[in-house]
Amino acid sequence: MMGWYILKLVLMLPLLAGMIWGSLWLTKKLQARMTSPDRQKSARLLEITMLSPGIRLAVIEFHGREILVGSTRHGLTRLAEAPAANSAPGLVSAPSSEIQYG
Repeated sequence: MMGWYILKLVLMLPLLAGMIWGSLWLTKKLQARMTSPDRQKSARLLEITMLSPGIRLAVIEFHGREILVGSTRHGLTRLAEAPAANSAPGLVSAPSSEIQYG
C-alpha cells in the first residue's frame, strides 16, 4: 500500500512542477505579446523610498516632470513636482489640495 503511494508521488510531483513552470512561462510570453515594444510609456517609476511599514515615497516621471508621491495604505498624495532631471533645475511644490486634473 505504501509503495503505491510513493510511486504516485514520484510520478505526480514532477508533473505538477512541470505544469507550474509551463503556466509561468506561458504567462510571461503572453504578457510580452500584449505590451507593444515600440510604444513608449508616459509614466515611469524612478525611485521608491520606504519610510516605515506601509508608508513610502515615490518619484514618478510623467510627461517631462518628476512628481513626488506619498503612498500609504489609504491612498496616494502628490507632495511636490519638478522638471525632469534632464530639464532645468528647480522645485515646484504644490499642496495636494491645489492639484488640478484635466
